[in-house]
Amino acid sequence: VQLQASGGGLAQAGASLRLSCAASGRTFGRYVGWFRQAPGKEREFVGAIPWSGGTTYYADSVKGRVTISRDNAKNTVYLQFFSLKPEDTAVYYCATGNAILSTVTTTRGYSYWGQGTLVTVSS
Repeated sequence: VQLQASGGGLAQAGASLRLSCAASGRTFGRYVGWFRQAPGKEREFVGAIPWSGGTTYYADSVKGRVTISRDNAKNTVYLQFFSLKPEDTAVYYCATGNAILSTVTTTRGYSYWGQGTLVTVSS
């Protein structure tokens, strides 16, 4: 499966932004996850949604400011930010794989990764 992340750009603090992750070649795996990596930092979990329904997980750092949704017909998953902060500045990656509960918040749960899209938040 090939993943294409898009929607990044420059935004001001407090703004909203929606990232998209489209799959081609085959459908998503059990989970679709979003991760981000800021300069000089390790890649960190943002959130994950099960492709066929179930519980969506969010990192504490974004909980309440982010919603992950899916459009099965379009084979696309969305990451919607409602109130961006400067610390949200990072390259955002979508990924998919057959994660289980113990790996859904870690990179180990995902086998396929998109190329990343840069989000820059100014204060």
